[in-house]
Amino acid sequence: MADLSRRLAAEALGTAMLVATVVGSGIMADRLSDDVAVSLLGNTIPTGAILFVLITILGPISGAHFNPAVTMVFALRKELETSAILPYVLAQILGGIAGTLIAHAMFELPIFQLSETARTGSAQWTAEAVATFGLLLTILGGLQARPKAVPMLVGLYITAAYWFTASTSFANPAVAIARSLTNTFAGIRPVDLTGFILAQVAGALIAAALATWLFAERRNVNPPLASEGTDRP
Repeated sequence: MADLSRRLAAEALGTAMLVATVVGSGIMADRLSDDVAVSLLGNTIPTGAILFVLITILGPISGAHFNPAVTMVFALRKELETSAILPYVLAQILGGIAGTLIAHAMFELPIFQLSETARTGSAQWTAEAVATFGLLLTILGGLQARPKAVPMLVGLYITAAYWFTASTSFANPAVAIARSLTNTFAGIRPVDLTGFILAQVAGALIAAALATWLFAERRNVNPPLASEGTDRP
């Protein structure tokens, strides 16, 4: 893996590009259609696509977390050194904020904004817990079963989760913070962040606990199937 400075640059750049895509595509979709469903579709497809690209090109450098919940889980699994946790999270948050500001600049909007879009309540929090649980389970399961497919798996999962969760699947504390700074289609009120982030952390921890058991290495404790023959040592 690369030295820490390059890893942090990859995390900041990746999160910035992810958020610029989420916010920018939301603005574009909202401008092009008055139909909320069409606008959401216009927001969904670019987000899934950019995740595939970013994880593919930046994964070999930093692991392509782009998400404090992912960083937390990998640290708990002893797959990220303790000294890198805070720098990773700060890089993700600052990169996400930069992505929001860049999106505003591209669409000639006021650079600094606060969202007024209410996203709160038990249904929204449950949706965020489910969304983050599914994201971490996808990542951990993908790494166990088919590591090279993880970029595609994550992109497809987020594309699906936009539509089956009530919250449209933020599933990322850094992205949630960044989206609180845009009063556009993708926004969330700053006051609603606490509930979202707590739900995301809970979902990630549940996924990590389940994955430890579910994806444990298989042990050769069962006899071979009849179709496999019985002449093995």
